[in-house]
Amino acid sequence: MRFRPCIDIHNGKVKQIVGGSLDSRESATENFVSEKGADFYANMYREMGFYGGHIILLNPPGSPYYELTREQAMAALKATPGLLQIGGGITDENAAGFIEAGASHVIVTSFVFKNGNISIPSIKKLVKAVGRERIVLDLSCREKDGDYYIVTDRWQKFTKVKLSEETLDELSEYCDEFLVHAADVEGKQQGIEENVARILGDWGKIPTTYAGGVKSLSDLELLKEVGKGKIDVTVGSALDIFGGSIKIADMQKIFSK
Repeated sequence: MRFRPCIDIHNGKVKQIVGGSLDSRESATENFVSEKGADFYANMYREMGFYGGHIILLNPPGSPYYELTREQAMAALKATPGLLQIGGGITDENAAGFIEAGASHVIVTSFVFKNGNISIPSIKKLVKAVGRERIVLDLSCREKDGDYYIVTDRWQKFTKVKLSEETLDELSEYCDEFLVHAADVEGKQQGIEENVARILGDWGKIPTTYAGGVKSLSDLELLKEVGKGKIDVTVGSALDIFGGSIKIADMQKIFSK
């Protein structure tokens, strides 16, 4: 189990938000807004020995804020080439540009789902553009009728695809890693979504990162238990660097062992 740091950028600012609150008007419920740039956090993570984290652009292409958000992301990639992954509006047409700018991987959701279903032709285009070894598929999900369904368009639109071992088996042929936000608890600091972590831990065939709901160090122990030690973790709003109570220095001590 590793700690995977994050840099979420919205309207040109590094922020922590409540995951399900993003809307088409570019507003969101904010937990924290930083006055520091994305490159500051990227350099901090490098100095602390954290790697394999991700930058997420929370404004879609076409948004009036997209270029500001993209500029922040590119500054972080330039400061720490090869250290961080990047996601948000990734397609086969722009993926290579982010890799060339310094991203280790591109993180993709919406592009590989069409009409609520997995689009294998789209995935194959992405593989052709950057290679399977550079792709992270974001299978962030929300609960509906007792199951967890993958959601797209900034976690607002349900697909018809369940988060399951069958889905993970099918999609793992086309990517190097999975990233899964439990979007119902993302940014709420109310505890992890144990059932999501259990699905991922029971599968556990390629590197997979869980995000959502961590509020304390005890949540990390619970995640390690239900995930059978097979899944990595992202912590955002609960960290002291984003206004929370978990000291990132403690995370460094725990995960440098």
